[in-house]
Amino acid sequence: NSLLKTLEDIGNIVITSSNGTPIYVKDVAELKLGAAFTQGAVVKNGEDAMAGIILLIKGGNSRDVVEKVKEKMKEIAKTLPEGVKAVPFYDRAELVQRALSTIISALAEGSLFIVLVLFIFLGNARSAIVVTLSLPLTMLFTFIVMRQLGITANMMSLGGLAIAIGMVVDGAVVIVENTYRHLSERKDEPVIHVIAESVLEVMRPVIFGIMIITVVFLPLFTLTDVEGKMFTPLAVTIAIALIGSLLVSVLIVPVLSSFILKGGNEEDTRLLALVKRKFKPLLAWALLNRKRVLVISIAAFVASLALLPFIGKEFMPVLQEGHLTVQLIRLPGISLRDSIAMEKKFHKVLMTFPEVETVVSKIGAAEIASDPMGPELSDPIITLKPRKEWKTAKDLSGLIDKMREKLEASLPGVGFNFSQPIALRVDELISGVKSQVAIKIFGDDLDTLKDKADEVAKVMSGVKGTEDLRIEQVSGQPYLHIDIDRQTMSRYGINISDVQEIIELALAGGQPTEVFEGDKRFAVQIRFPESKRNSVEAIGSLLVPLPEGGGIPLRQISRLSLLEGPNQISREEGQRRIVIECNVKGRDIGGFVKEAEARISTQVKLPVGYTIRWGGQFENQERAMQRLMVIVPITLLMIFLLLYMTFNSLKNAALIILNVPFSMVGGIVALFISRQYLSVPASVGFIALFGVAVLNGVVLVSYFNQLRQEGSPLEEAIKKGVELRLRPVLMTASVTMLGLVPLLFSSGTGSEIQRPLAIVVVGGLITSTFLTLVVLPTLYQWFEEEKVEF
Repeated sequence: NSLLKTLEDIGNIVITSSNGTPIYVKDVAELKLGAAFTQGAVVKNGEDAMAGIILLIKGGNSRDVVEKVKEKMKEIAKTLPEGVKAVPFYDRAELVQRALSTIISALAEGSLFIVLVLFIFLGNARSAIVVTLSLPLTMLFTFIVMRQLGITANMMSLGGLAIAIGMVVDGAVVIVENTYRHLSERKDEPVIHVIAESVLEVMRPVIFGIMIITVVFLPLFTLTDVEGKMFTPLAVTIAIALIGSLLVSVLIVPVLSSFILKGGNEEDTRLLALVKRKFKPLLAWALLNRKRVLVISIAAFVASLALLPFIGKEFMPVLQEGHLTVQLIRLPGISLRDSIAMEKKFHKVLMTFPEVETVVSKIGAAEIASDPMGPELSDPIITLKPRKEWKTAKDLSGLIDKMREKLEASLPGVGFNFSQPIALRVDELISGVKSQVAIKIFGDDLDTLKDKADEVAKVMSGVKGTEDLRIEQVSGQPYLHIDIDRQTMSRYGINISDVQEIIELALAGGQPTEVFEGDKRFAVQIRFPESKRNSVEAIGSLLVPLPEGGGIPLRQISRLSLLEGPNQISREEGQRRIVIECNVKGRDIGGFVKEAEARISTQVKLPVGYTIRWGGQFENQERAMQRLMVIVPITLLMIFLLLYMTFNSLKNAALIILNVPFSMVGGIVALFISRQYLSVPASVGFIALFGVAVLNGVVLVSYFNQLRQEGSPLEEAIKKGVELRLRPVLMTASVTMLGLVPLLFSSGTGSEIQRPLAIVVVGGLITSTFLTLVVLPTLYQWFEEEKVEF
């Protein structure tokens, strides 16, 4: 066996021989067992540690993987040496569980609100029971289909169910309310016959109404990139739930009604009677003052649009993960030893905060570098205690401010970038930097790029909301510059490759072979002694071998000097670039970028061939909004076609589609009052709002047409139709609103994402329902008259 096994085997390798005398490796080198060259380190709570990272493959279920890892770690723990423990410092499953708990709680509370509304409005326990039973049946159908399609129960998919929970009973509400009314009016007729006729009477508008709501959510399927990954599960879940509700309403609710429902006196509940008593004079006035109603409605719509410039824009509300990440940026060229010492000081400062449970930092690159960094960079994960135990500040923003203040005083010259573990990685994936906003300057010359970056940073520092501003470190790295004199070298007969080989061997070392121990392999490393390579003078004394024998010092054939050079040269799309990055605090990213762009365009002049490109979260927001601006009109056209198919009338289709813009009024006002930003979740809220507004319009107009066909005069058909359809319209709006109320007031993990959506839908339905019951009948009267008067 010729494999190397011991140090002696390596030492006895013959290098050459002189007059028959062999010269061994042990004659010219010191042999010892040593550690591999360290490129990184781990520090936990100010002490040295080791860390491992579990990588989740694309498409994997994070919760399942974490649980399996925990089971495997129990087995591994039995094999660890005495005194060694493997302790998790960041567990993604905790965040997943907290987010799911928030959504599940909102689902449960929303369901209770819906059941309460059903009993209050229907005033008949049997009717309420039938509608209530449709809710779990629809949810069961949804979960079965989700399982078959491989859709997991995550924050967004369950969030979709939370959004749809009020909509899924709409069809059942309309059918049961109509069935109960007919049973009360036609007590002498066979129950099955009455139920069948009642269902057929409203089945067409119910089917088309739910189909239209489903079509309304089609734009979400067209979203791409990050927003597509987030909102596609939500859209799919809503579509499944709505299809399930349609099947339950048409096939199961009539059967349940035949067993449970009985005719009654069909008296209005006290609440509904009060609403009708107050509403009838208003409707009568509206029909007599059609012009005023239309002018007021249009004015309200225009006024709401005027509020849009005062509503900030952002891609996604910040998800409160419960943990922090602080990227530390030190001076380039710092040694790993000094970087570790600074990191330990950083930990000791953070551990003085009672809110901090653990701090774990990864510095530089690991043995298998999944996230390589230089020794000047680290991104520690700070695990925080539950919010109820906080003392320094009441919220995360206040805590970060206190931390930043104390760290800047304790560690001068170090840059800090506060973020959260997942948010930081998402930002990095979006724009290649670990901040919310990135300004990229492209050009050829590094010095020019650095100068212009300094100018941009100066401008940015004056923009309100700028936080953690820093310029990408492209300079400041010390270099040993060896300028070889080729003429001198050629006089000695030395090749350039010989000089480069000596330099490489002396400074970087070489790896001539490997040693095997079972399945393990270890590199044999050759390096010059520390004393021969730790200074310019020592390196200049290195002997370069001559062809005829002997050697010549490196300094005699070259000039050696220490220079400051680039720390890194970044490229994107084949061009050199430098990045100025920052976070935004206290304002919306859209408004921040708009102001910063205006300032930079007037105050920073770029040379020919140099360009600026903005990156960060707002890129996603702009991309999503641009796509929605194209897809939503197309979707409205599809809805218009479905309405035309429903009524076979262009006038009726146009009448109902006009309800859509009016439904936006309350959503816009609600965003303005709540000081929420126009984000992708808020846009999804407007889409959901359109669907409910259209459904209520379909229910109302279809009954107007039915009464007209039965011979009722126009005004009488409108008044009677509104009176008889007031309850289902109010119920569909109320159950949708109250189903989302828990998301309005929830403070759990993930509620930040769903809250803008809930605010838009709840606010929008308040005005939309009023407009549906007042403006739509007025428009119907105008559309149906033979002669239009102004």
